[in-house]
Amino acid sequence: MIERVKVAVVGVGNNTSALVQGLSLYRQSGSLVGIRRPLVDGLGVGDIDVVAAFATSAEKIGRDLTEAIFLPPNNFPRLDCDLPRAGVPVTKGLVDATGVPRVAAALAGAEVLLYSAPSGRPETARAYAEAAHTAGVAFINTTSDAVARDPHLVDRFEAAGLPLLGDDLASQFGTSVLHNALLRLLQERGLTLVSSYQVNLGGTEDFRNLVDNPNTKKQSKLNALSAADSVEVAPLGYLPHLASQKVAHLNIEAQGWGETAVSLDVKLTVHDPSGAAGVNIDLIRIAASALRNGRGGYCAEATSLLKSPPGTAI
Repeated sequence: MIERVKVAVVGVGNNTSALVQGLSLYRQSGSLVGIRRPLVDGLGVGDIDVVAAFATSAEKIGRDLTEAIFLPPNNFPRLDCDLPRAGVPVTKGLVDATGVPRVAAALAGAEVLLYSAPSGRPETARAYAEAAHTAGVAFINTTSDAVARDPHLVDRFEAAGLPLLGDDLASQFGTSVLHNALLRLLQERGLTLVSSYQVNLGGTEDFRNLVDNPNTKKQSKLNALSAADSVEVAPLGYLPHLASQKVAHLNIEAQGWGETAVSLDVKLTVHDPSGAAGVNIDLIRIAASALRNGRGGYCAEATSLLKSPPGTAI
């Protein structure tokens, strides 16, 4: 019987709620709905245990993880499953690098550290990466802050035999994935792109944060698009009434045979945290498998799951 992967999470927000609830749902139901890869190197979707959690919200610190994921401002819905207490109290997270030794000690027993805090805090992201390195734990950066795009840091993780995956999730079926697929289809069919744009609206706390701290997110979105030079990404819009749903609008203007006009408008509505969890479940298993096989540094098989892997712009 394969040993379950022990994961620590940073950030007890909507994405963690979707992941934790989904793990219970799939264990109990045996369903494969919404699963991209039932097995990754022998590891199933249910072969994940969350063993530690870190947050900075005073309301969440000290609460059991399965209680904390439902506290405001979290607004991801409850899934149809029993959710037993995790026995994992939420621990005070980092606000600067001075707490790295404390967090590293708290990672004892974990194999993978999933960094799922809000984007726009690069110093905090790097501090958690240092804690993972100190603890001998694989690190996954799901934010647009540059961590895996730092060659020096990747080299350090590789030398230590520790996987380092990032940066920024390409959601399971999100705006960037859909937009890029449409742009590539235009190219494959011989049409000439004139212009394109995307607009993203959401009601999660991550959207609110990114409206206030958009500095790294726009570039990361452009990194995910094959025709980025001709694409505009509008500033993110925060609409609380959307809750955990994201609404995206895409427009593509192109020319076909005889320079005749082609115009396409698409609206996409998804639960943003579900899109993150559907990718995180694969990243966790990729990182754990690499760690167990002594493969340090960046794992190339994670590239399709990320917007800004190593080598892309910062």
